Amino acid sequence: MSKANSKISSSTERQTEPGPSGPIGPRPGRGRPDCPVCGGLGYVRRDLAVDHPDFGRVAPCTCVEEMDRGRQTERLQRLSRLDRLRHYSFQSFQPHGRIGLGATQQASLEQAFNQARAFASAQNGWLVISGGYGCGKTHLAAAIANQAVDSGVPTLYLTVPDLLDWLRATYDDESSTFEARFEEIRAVRLLVLDDFGSHSATPWAQEKVFQIINHRYVSRLPTVITTNVDLDEMDGRIRSRLADPELVTRVHIHAPDYRQPTLDTSQSDLSTLAHHERQTFGTFSLREEGGLTAEEVRNLKGALETAHHFAEDPRGWLVLLGAYASGKTHLAAAIANYRNSAGHEVLFVEVPDLLDHLRATFSPSSNARYDRRFDEIRSAQLLVLDDLGTQNMTPWVREKLYQLFNYRYNAELPTVITTSDELEAIDARIQTRMLDTRLCRVYAITAPAFVGGKRPPRAHAAAEKRRPPRSR
Repeated sequence: MSKANSKISSSTERQTEPGPSGPIGPRPGRGRPDCPVCGGLGYVRRDLAVDHPDFGRVAPCTCVEEMDRGRQTERLQRLSRLDRLRHYSFQSFQPHGRIGLGATQQASLEQAFNQARAFASAQNGWLVISGGYGCGKTHLAAAIANQAVDSGVPTLYLTVPDLLDWLRATYDDESSTFEARFEEIRAVRLLVLDDFGSHSATPWAQEKVFQIINHRYVSRLPTVITTNVDLDEMDGRIRSRLADPELVTRVHIHAPDYRQPTLDTSQSDLSTLAHHERQTFGTFSLREEGGLTAEEVRNLKGALETAHHFAEDPRGWLVLLGAYASGKTHLAAAIANYRNSAGHEVLFVEVPDLLDHLRATFSPSSNARYDRRFDEIRSAQLLVLDDLGTQNMTPWVREKLYQLFNYRYNAELPTVITTSDELEAIDARIQTRMLDTRLCRVYAITAPAFVGGKRPPRAHAAAEKRRPPRSR
């Protein structure tokens, strides 16, 4: 019905001029000029029975609804800055990672890829993707957001620091109130929060983040979260919600930073394995031309074979005894590097450093909690403890080491220990566990210290005077 020939249309136009919330319908003239349904008016009258409650009312034309969705999508994309991440898609993701990744690392990438793609299709529940920097978390989160946007789903993609800045900006923004913006974030159909846990830990920030998380948790709204922070380090209220298996799917990516493939960011910050990257089985010297006796060369070959067998199938404990610089640390690092290159979790740490890390948690400025640090050490998939026995044996140190060894002994977790002390000098409680032949193998390296490939002068070969016990 044309405007010129219809007083009803003109009357409707005047009644609805204030906006889309008027009593009759949308403001005319909002439609597409070339729309074959409304001819550009932006509304239509539905063919209804006279006694229908909506008889005589107008409804938005499909072209208006499409344009409104398009404008909302553009706005959310602009706020999300997804235009910078449009190249992140499932097609551009490498689910097997770069060449050279271990089997476990590849498996974690593939699992995260499959879970992210399944979530993007269903958009149901929550997905939490954790891992180190550059492992692919942001790529998968952006791929989910881009697919949702392409499907017409209202989506908001924000890093948590940007989210908080966006909320703070409303205090100086006359065009938007804090309440309106806050409601938009927590109620959007799909919310993707990247880099969760990196935000400022002020009481205000913690409270706002919790309110958003709690609202979406109670309402069961689809949510994606990426983080490089351990769940135990998060606010207890948030941690309990992210740990709900009925709503939340959690995946962890063990792969290193793809931008720095030679830097293994999947390693714990406690680990010093990066300092021993050249100590492998291939670089271990048997010193056959170094003036060793035939028995000492055989002993080194036996140590190499023992360490290699353990690396291929790490079960129980392996204790390497011997003088300083006899090759203990090299073999322990070779085991750790072998397992790490296959993508397995390894924690390599010198015992004095381990104790320093634990003590540091008591500092008020420490970002790590003692219980979290201690649990990370004692429950590591493979723990390599280098240089046991050189630390100051205070009662506190003895107790912490006993708790650590006792936990791993009872759980029968793979452990490698090196020490230059004789077993008799070690705490009796730890010693009894090392002597359990059911779980532990002790190998004594009898070769003297390695000094540039030559046997040390007799005057400096103190290690030879104090041979550790033979292999058990």
